[in-house]
Amino acid sequence: MTDWQVIKGGITAPKGYRAAGITAGLKPSKAPDLALILSETEAIAAGVFTTSQVRAACVDYCRQRLQAKASARAILCNAGQANAATGEQGWQDALESAQLLGKELNISPDSIFLASTGVIGQRIKMDALREGIPKLVAAASVDGGEDAAKAIITTDLVTKSIALETTIEDRPVRIGGIAKGSGMIHPNMATLLAFITCDGAVATHLWQEMLKRAVDRSFNQITVDGDTSTNDTVIALANGQSRTTAITEMGKPAQKLEEMLTAVCQHLAKAIARDGEGATCLIEVRVSGAPDNQSACQVARTIASSSLVKSAIFGRDPNWGRIAAAAGRAGVQFHQDELNIQLGGFSLMENGQPLQFDREAASNYLKRAAEGAYLQEDTVLISVCLGNGSGTGTAWGCDLTYKYVEINAEYTT
Repeated sequence: MTDWQVIKGGITAPKGYRAAGITAGLKPSKAPDLALILSETEAIAAGVFTTSQVRAACVDYCRQRLQAKASARAILCNAGQANAATGEQGWQDALESAQLLGKELNISPDSIFLASTGVIGQRIKMDALREGIPKLVAAASVDGGEDAAKAIITTDLVTKSIALETTIEDRPVRIGGIAKGSGMIHPNMATLLAFITCDGAVATHLWQEMLKRAVDRSFNQITVDGDTSTNDTVIALANGQSRTTAITEMGKPAQKLEEMLTAVCQHLAKAIARDGEGATCLIEVRVSGAPDNQSACQVARTIASSSLVKSAIFGRDPNWGRIAAAAGRAGVQFHQDELNIQLGGFSLMENGQPLQFDREAASNYLKRAAEGAYLQEDTVLISVCLGNGSGTGTAWGCDLTYKYVEINAEYTT
């Protein structure tokens, strides 16, 4: 049983936030491509970014801003150009973007975070950005969350948005979020952007620690294709507009807030995996019996990212040998004669020995998942037990299809 409920409003559900998304002419498709998230007051800020050595200018910009001052008023995101591997001019474009928005909002550029998504090696179309920022600011409203969600996507087929509410000190506290991501998704951050707003009051260091743990349990546990990218960014703002007492140390209020933050991140992460390029179903891998949670997560990630497992799921082939092989190469010590594997409600292996099972029925289970008629609408559940350890972990992925190859073979042509 959870201590929160789903509410409407997405990124602007928490008090004191506005958002907007417009078509500024950054994408050739004329789709929405410029987004703004704005807090009415200075908000505590936290961030987690790509681990790649090749980074977009916006990533380095945000890291510098966080180190200098862990608070912000606004997040500006452009879609269409990644502004990664663009050298000094790309860096200057990032600085100008913050300056332009700061001037329009009459706030310091130091209170602005930046994010970009699109083709690597392409600079932001600055003429379009300069013309679009005044229109973007004018469009910002408490009803603009879905417009912002539309403006940050690239190859995504659907927007990703969620808002949750709990009670702290008998007052409502809300967290909202939007995200984008469909391809180049893999643990240790990937081609994803996620923006989170909260109206709770929380200490700076605690908010950063909460976000890092939430990311490790969500965005770092999804995989689509084994590739990561240059622009990965998760930014979370907390503006204190709920008027609750500031949370400064771990305890029940902090635990409740972190659990809700993790739930928001996991919802968005699963939405990204579910919307994987060309995917027909979500794969959820649950591992138990590991020496510790970290080991369990490592095995779950390895299985979820296995091209052979993903291909078998797409082919509706209940080939448990691929699952066992992936678990065995995950780098975690366990005894193979204690290995148990289940696919949905079908037991495929017990104590390291194959079991007789209805192969046709198991294949139909995979078919029904692809049709959205099983479990959580479209989820294939793989359960793996390694032994008697206390460690548990979950990872999410998707099947690997012909469409994925087509999308990425023609990405820039």
